[in-house]
Amino acid sequence: MFKNRCYTLRYRASNEVELILPNQPIIVNKPLIEHTSFSILVWNIFKQKRADCIDILQQYADKVKLILLQEAQTTPPLLNFISQYNKIADHVPAYCFNDIYAGVMTISDSLPTSLFSFREKEPLIRVPKSALITIYPINNSKQQLLVANIHAVNFSIGIKIYRQQIRMLLTRIKEHNGPVILAGDFNAWSRQRVDLLYNLVRSIELKPVSFSVDIRKKFMGRPLDFVFYRGLRLDTAEIISTTTSDHNPLLVNFRLDLHPQY
Repeated sequence: MFKNRCYTLRYRASNEVELILPNQPIIVNKPLIEHTSFSILVWNIFKQKRADCIDILQQYADKVKLILLQEAQTTPPLLNFISQYNKIADHVPAYCFNDIYAGVMTISDSLPTSLFSFREKEPLIRVPKSALITIYPINNSKQQLLVANIHAVNFSIGIKIYRQQIRMLLTRIKEHNGPVILAGDFNAWSRQRVDLLYNLVRSIELKPVSFSVDIRKKFMGRPLDFVFYRGLRLDTAEIISTTTSDHNPLLVNFRLDLHPQY
């Protein structure tokens, strides 16, 4: 059943896994965004290789509306976290090894109204990277929040595949009439990649979140993790220092923009 490249795996408190296929109807019982202000956590969790990484998730489970993970693996500790805190986790596996799936995972308190999954093979090592778009209702609003979670391809000569992967996401984002968050590990370690990334996000009017104390994971002197947004107001942004992953989590607080201009 996993031959369909567009599938998503959904985990809930029941510990059962559900296969979500494209255009599958989703019944949503409550809006994700119920108040004007909300927070998100963005983190490459390094395949849960280091001790106490789940402690970070537990620390912020009740403080954030969305947790966007990259390199999330469906290990018992992570699945237990989802169950313990009654979360809903949508996971786009890039690959499977020993019955453990790995890829981006977006964790929230309520169901999205729709979702789109993406996979792109690394040009050199041929192991895929994944990305996920989830769309959530906003209380007392006809608009919905689009959240894009990406782990960008890393090992490539040139930027052709890198451009292709990001453009697939941006094509969907461009069609969305409502607030947008695009975040994750963009592997923007070269000047070519950084320039391309910023040019593409500017083309659909996304703005970058900046950090006053910037302790993001860097490679070749450039940060890898980013948060971009549109149709929202940025309240606060900070980076959590931790040794439980090779990346530090990004914690960002947004406020709904009551008069957005796209």
